Amino acid sequence: MWLFIVCHHLSNFTVVPRHSTNESVSYTGQTSKGSKQSQERMNSKWKMLLLTSFALLLMLIKHRSRIKNHLEKIDLCWENEKELRLSDFFSLKKRPDVKTTTDWFAPIIWEGTYNRQVLEKYYKRLNITIGLAVFATGKFVDQYLEQFLQSANKHFMIGYNVIFYILMDDFSKLPPIELGPLRTFKLCTVLKQHVWKDFNYIYMKNLDMYIIEHIQHEVDFLFSMTVNQIFKNDFGVETLGKSVAQLHAWWYFRHAENFPYERRPKSAAFIPFGEGDFYYQSAVFGGTPREVLAFIKEYQKGVTSDNRNGLKSIYEHYLNKYLFINKPTKLLSPEYNWDPNFRTPPQIKHVKIAWHSKSI
Repeated sequence: MWLFIVCHHLSNFTVVPRHSTNESVSYTGQTSKGSKQSQERMNSKWKMLLLTSFALLLMLIKHRSRIKNHLEKIDLCWENEKELRLSDFFSLKKRPDVKTTTDWFAPIIWEGTYNRQVLEKYYKRLNITIGLAVFATGKFVDQYLEQFLQSANKHFMIGYNVIFYILMDDFSKLPPIELGPLRTFKLCTVLKQHVWKDFNYIYMKNLDMYIIEHIQHEVDFLFSMTVNQIFKNDFGVETLGKSVAQLHAWWYFRHAENFPYERRPKSAAFIPFGEGDFYYQSAVFGGTPREVLAFIKEYQKGVTSDNRNGLKSIYEHYLNKYLFINKPTKLLSPEYNWDPNFRTPPQIKHVKIAWHSKSI
């Protein structure tokens, strides 16, 4: 249609050749006949050239329009791909014996509440990479690192790209590591300063550095775990989220009044009596690298503030204060971190990780 309109207008278009100022622009009789024929031929050539140019331009515009529409469809599909609704994979009714959502509508993942097939289909298409950071120094290397890595290789995010980040101060103690397909590991040197005396502060200070340097560019999700744990069953993509918190096995079945929050008002980790949602376990924390980094920054600020005030709190208190203010988007039930020293209640169907508390 556009081409017809352009051609219609061009049929009435005449190109007048330019002449120098020394030439006459007025011709009469026979002397101007040849010039008129030459001018008509030139006009005809110009018309053909312009028609061809307009035709090519219209083809390019049409082609570009098709590409734009295609890209818009891809973007729409990608947006839809990123939106995985909770109702697509999570069911509240399948576990009436336990609390399955929070007051801010975040899911609490229990065995039987999620559809693994829906989650697998969704995450497989995204080709994600998950990181698992673990801090192993001193006696913990000999006691737990080999078991931790072997069990994680067997149960952690099977079928997905996984990078194990092992933070150590002595690489000579690294046990033999045999990993399955899609799995690799990276050794990260633990840097220490004399002013850093707290075990967890040293770990978080180093993890902060490595997330900024390279981890944030290598993985889509990141978990930080203590080494004194052994995976027992599949720890899969049902655990992934923007901010993932682990409910503490010791305190889940107790009343909130008894939660061991930091109660000193001057501490940065302070949570008043009568407030607080859950008590979270520091052995497992995860989310996107950006969210993990955000917590570490707040944790460091809290420690620095307390040091100025002559106070000292524990890492788990700072984590609970952070998650009280910045509500997690997904919570893992005690099944994902159970203390085998406790009698297993009927609500715990499958223990995902055994946490060896006595080694702390």
